[in-house]
Amino acid sequence: MTWPLDERNVGTGLPLEGIRVLDFSRVLAGPLCAMIAGDLGADVIKVESPDGDPVRALAPPRFGDDSTYYLAVNRHRRNVVADLRDPHDYAQVVELVRLADAVVENFLPHQVQTLGVERLREVNPDCVWVSITPASSGGEIADLPAFDLLAQARSGLMGVTGDAHGTPTKVGAPLADVVTGLYGTIALLAGIVGRGRGRLGRHFEAPLLESTMSALINQAQGYLSTGQNPSRLGNDHPSIAPYGPVTTADGFLILAVGTDGQFARLVTVLADDTLSGRVDWATNASRVAGLAELSARLNEIFLTRTTQAWMDLLAESGVPFAPIFDVAGAFAQGQIRGGDFLGVMTTPGGETTAMRTPLLIDGVRPDIRRGPRGLGEDTAEIFDD
Repeated sequence: MTWPLDERNVGTGLPLEGIRVLDFSRVLAGPLCAMIAGDLGADVIKVESPDGDPVRALAPPRFGDDSTYYLAVNRHRRNVVADLRDPHDYAQVVELVRLADAVVENFLPHQVQTLGVERLREVNPDCVWVSITPASSGGEIADLPAFDLLAQARSGLMGVTGDAHGTPTKVGAPLADVVTGLYGTIALLAGIVGRGRGRLGRHFEAPLLESTMSALINQAQGYLSTGQNPSRLGNDHPSIAPYGPVTTADGFLILAVGTDGQFARLVTVLADDTLSGRVDWATNASRVAGLAELSARLNEIFLTRTTQAWMDLLAESGVPFAPIFDVAGAFAQGQIRGGDFLGVMTTPGGETTAMRTPLLIDGVRPDIRRGPRGLGEDTAEIFDD
């Protein structure tokens, strides 16, 4: 068996052109990792079981026969079906592993044993192997199934998300899976670079739990250094004020006043005697300590005008602010609508608009060369059946 590059991946000039990635992963974190490699020019083949990636059925919404969830993270790869429990299919996959530069997989520990995944790894010791796992191997929950929601719950992320007097809240997008997928991509790229330099590092784990905990950043370090357990603050920041929403006459506006100089400019723009007279609010530490009183006064002021009126007034002030958009509003804003972040993607259900990679390479954003494929659409081509 050979692995000729997809013609769409030849002559791209992209940094990963010529790199062959075999993707056994399902759902989100692993497929996102492989998709980013594909965005950057790698030639990716996705191997699905005869039942298919379960995310294909996570709908509504659908576009054609596939869920839009599947379409979101499965572009830039050809698709084959193989049952690793079948000796013939397993032998076919072995040949792909021999030719691969990198493998991405998220098999559960019991599947690693029953499907012969360790034997696959031994076939090509030079291959960079990226395992997306529930938690770091050897730990007490490493063998348990894991999902984005469970990782958000276990990681402490939900513990700092939501209203102070309400219930813990998950992030409205699958942040745990996304962060883990990004760490998986870092591992894949590090392995490829390290291999070219003769460095160690062939098997990488990107564990869902620890990757999600890494996203806590300042909240985690604050606890680890002081022992103070962070609490839910709604949309407020534990260390900066004002850094959150204010209520306007017709909605909301976000203020992100990160420095004392920015706060001084805000006070000038608002021209409010109460704010001007509170010299104790001149420093960030005092504003954080007096956040409740400060927020109450800011809301009183901002209620006097509409969101757009305040945006017009703040536009040239040097005070960081932003409107709060819903998803439709985010895609309608000029930066996105007037740019090249959105492109056309061909899918089994027809053409649809999709987000291109956010990365720019020498000022150019790589295009979408190939959209997601139907289940097993390239099996005959790849396996020569």
